[in-house]
Amino acid sequence: MPRFHRPAASACAALVAVAALAAAGLPGTASARTPDSPGLPGPAAVADASPALLTAMGRDLGLTRAQARDRLVDEAAAGATAGRLRLALGDAYAGAWVRGAESARLTVATTDPADIPAIEAHGARAAVVTHTLAALEAASAAVDRAASRTAARTTAVDAPVRYVDVRTNTLVVQAVRPAAAHDLVVAAGIDRALVRVETSADRPRPLYDIRGGDAYYMNGSGRCSVGFAVTKGTQQGFATAGHCGRPGTTTSGYNQVAQGSFQASTFPGRDTAWVATNTNWTSTPYVKGQGAANVQVTGSTQSPVGASVCRSGSTTGWHCGVIQQHNTSVTYPEGTISGVTRTTVCAEPGDSGGSYISGSQAQGVTSGGSGNCSSGGTTFYQPVNPLLQAYALTLKTTTGPGPGDPGEPGEPGGTWAAGTVYAAGAQVTYGGVTYRCLQAHQAQPGWQPPNVPALWQQV
Repeated sequence: MPRFHRPAASACAALVAVAALAAAGLPGTASARTPDSPGLPGPAAVADASPALLTAMGRDLGLTRAQARDRLVDEAAAGATAGRLRLALGDAYAGAWVRGAESARLTVATTDPADIPAIEAHGARAAVVTHTLAALEAASAAVDRAASRTAARTTAVDAPVRYVDVRTNTLVVQAVRPAAAHDLVVAAGIDRALVRVETSADRPRPLYDIRGGDAYYMNGSGRCSVGFAVTKGTQQGFATAGHCGRPGTTTSGYNQVAQGSFQASTFPGRDTAWVATNTNWTSTPYVKGQGAANVQVTGSTQSPVGASVCRSGSTTGWHCGVIQQHNTSVTYPEGTISGVTRTTVCAEPGDSGGSYISGSQAQGVTSGGSGNCSSGGTTFYQPVNPLLQAYALTLKTTTGPGPGDPGEPGEPGGTWAAGTVYAAGAQVTYGGVTYRCLQAHQAQPGWQPPNVPALWQQV
């Protein structure tokens, strides 16, 4: 009875997405603290701001709770106002920013002095600058292309951070060695007048997401799959199969970057384990689904016998079947495993530890089975709830709609779709009307263009 752990000889990716407040922003003011429709992006959403968020803002920004709420409202309104002005100013637009403890002052930059009255009519301060935002962003892209060339990679490591600073109207290159920044700018072939070099000792490190179904490697001795992202207090990590490693076994991620180590493991008897990851890795409430799309995890309600269930693994990807029996016992060469669930889902070596999910409900982690994904097979998974209970872990879940969720039933036709990420300036149709996006966002059910003037402007 094979277990689906890939031996070393055979061993050889986000969105998460962060939601932001957006507001209607009444014409004539950049910081109107006025209510809008409950449940939609805008100042009214501040009423739902979590106490923890407001507390953190107070701690880190030195604000009272009232100031924190006002700041959220002002920033939401400013975003909508800036979005409208960006469309109105066209090619002359050079960026926007807020200032003040409560973000009550919005500044919009332009390269055309004739735009000042329009900006001030919206309650914002106008700044006339030399370079357009488009020009600075093009220069930034040129530096990025230069940094990706083999000849410049070493130089780029010493000049690791580049960004457009709209407040100073420059492209900033932060460098450990200023000479490296100058070399990179020369390699990019851009106007030096666009650039400001800053010396910094910072050397940023990559941060990676923990996602069910992705591969990980153990002590160079084989490959298994992430089950579900979990936390234990502030420690992040993932649940997986016990036969994949013992306490202390070190792991590297799907990208072969150092990841963490097994904290606890039970096998045989049960087939459970969990890995604590280092600070480069962040738990996400997703499983890798068909075509690498994220499938959200919202809970761990056990599905009944006969229910559909899908599995994600690093060898064979996404496969589905049905639950045949719960509380099954199976004997492997190493011993007997009890309390597993038997399914018709196929699996192969390397899929061990991977996610079983029904809808958005986590079911368990792959243990073993027989057959393969060419001819079919039977597999067993260790239910996730006992695993979480045994190690005092918390399953990482989402609390809202995720990518790909459908819109409201019966909505009129058009190109707008919930779950789609729209950039500022993107154009959609909805109910026979054309709209242009004011602020970049991921569309959510209920955020149809007519409902959210903070996000969409009728053309």
